Amino acid sequence: MSTTTRHPLAEAVARVHSALDQVAETPTWSLSQSGTADLLTDLARAQSRFAELQARVLAHADTVAVQERSAAPSVAVWLANATITTKRDAVRQTRFAAALSRYDVLRGALGAGDLNLEQAQVVARALDELPDDLDAGVLAQAEAALVGLARVHDAKALRVLGRRILDVVAPEVGEAWEAEKLAEEEREADRTASFRMRDQGDGRTRGSFTIPTLAAEMLQKVLIAYASPRRDDRSGADAADAADAGDTEQVRKPSRSRWGRAFVELVERLDPRDLPRSGGVNAAVVVTMTTATLGGALAAATLDTGSRISAGTARRLACQAGLLPAVLGGDSEILDLGRTRRFFSGPQRIAMTVRDGGCTALGCDAPAGMCDAHHEDLWSHDGLTDLGRGRLLCGHHHRRAHDPAYETRVVERNQVEFHRRT
Repeated sequence: MSTTTRHPLAEAVARVHSALDQVAETPTWSLSQSGTADLLTDLARAQSRFAELQARVLAHADTVAVQERSAAPSVAVWLANATITTKRDAVRQTRFAAALSRYDVLRGALGAGDLNLEQAQVVARALDELPDDLDAGVLAQAEAALVGLARVHDAKALRVLGRRILDVVAPEVGEAWEAEKLAEEEREADRTASFRMRDQGDGRTRGSFTIPTLAAEMLQKVLIAYASPRRDDRSGADAADAADAGDTEQVRKPSRSRWGRAFVELVERLDPRDLPRSGGVNAAVVVTMTTATLGGALAAATLDTGSRISAGTARRLACQAGLLPAVLGGDSEILDLGRTRRFFSGPQRIAMTVRDGGCTALGCDAPAGMCDAHHEDLWSHDGLTDLGRGRLLCGHHHRRAHDPAYETRVVERNQVEFHRRT
């Protein structure tokens, strides 16, 4: 009868499993306060040691092509299938294993339980981001310094320290490297900036954005000013509401809901007079309501975007800087200017925004803020700058409207249809 000798690493893991089996049902109620604290600390250290062993074996798995056992395209895919983890997490584990194999001091510290997995991942990433042509001796100093810092700093602090480690071990190259890296990151941040909003159809809109860190810090400063429980511009009622909501000075950091309310207040308080003008009109939302609604009736109001808001919200916002009330049945500005001026006025543009909603070309959904005010009758042919003879067209369709290669006709709902002349 033949016996197979297991590898010492496999034997050690088997003994750990056996020991854990023996205490699988052991209750924790008898652990004292100090005993619980000590045990949790020891468990964290054991997790670090297991993480190092796993990374070491995972790096070896690539050497022996373990993925060939199941014809997987890579070790990461094999690991995901074998351990029922996501491919994303499996890729992260294999990349860390490869990085850890390059840094013996870091691997030894993790294997000894002197730092945790999260710290080790941050240190490995910081070392990998250092210049490729960095002297080996300087790299070794950076590794030793970061491992030492990990004994007193968590992963978040290490992430910051890792970016400045060359200032400590090689200041003669650190400043130039940091300047180059920051410039590269800022260029990439500007290139990839994005903003997205999606109406959920239930009175709420979800959104997400990716912006440069500087812009994010500026936004956060503004939101903190609105979210702070120590604001001194609140009215008595607002202060009472804040107190009822738990906005006390003991609250050290705004909650997600308070951040959200602060963002809403920031948007509502924007003064369109301070914003860029679009087509001669300030960037203000226009709400259409009746005089009855303004006076207290319950009829809903309509935004120039087509959305509906309650009468109470319309009345509350009617005096805010960021919203213009277009009250039906009230006094109006002169909207027909004839030949007295060449360009449509701000009030005329606002009236077109309420009436047209956006580009009036058939099938175009360009919003009003991206449209021009177009003369139906060319000004050069004695056309009038009157509201009834003007319409909103986006830049593309405005150019087509003046292109002799196209003819237009007005169809249903005051929309313009374009046809290329033959």
